[in-house]
Amino acid sequence: MQKNTVSHFEIYADDPDKLTKFYTSLFDWTVTPVPGMDYRVIHSAETDAQGMLKQPGAINGGILKRPDGFRMNGFVNYAMVESIEQTVERAKSLGAKVTKDKTAVPGMGWFAMFLDPEGNNFAVFKADPGAK
Repeated sequence: MQKNTVSHFEIYADDPDKLTKFYTSLFDWTVTPVPGMDYRVIHSAETDAQGMLKQPGAINGGILKRPDGFRMNGFVNYAMVESIEQTVERAKSLGAKVTKDKTAVPGMGWFAMFLDPEGNNFAVFKADPGAK
């Protein structure tokens, strides 16, 4: 695995169902609701039975309701990292503001979110099937 590659993207919306229709129409993406969550997985590229992408360099993502207080429009890209804690500290030392500290995605891994020094949103992810 290459270090620091973008691994996932999210699109926030005030009306996720309406935005889902837009993106599925525009890009022919398949969008699948996640049972028990207000989250829709965007399949922008084919995956195998284990969920691994068949297309090198491609990424899949999600559409969800815009979090409270999150008014900036745009995309949030997630970069794969080896350590959430070390990345949070390094990002802060370089002038980033942490907007969501280390948080579990149960059974999948950990993430943290930031604003870069120019005010752009980005996030990092560390895979960990034991996250809870």
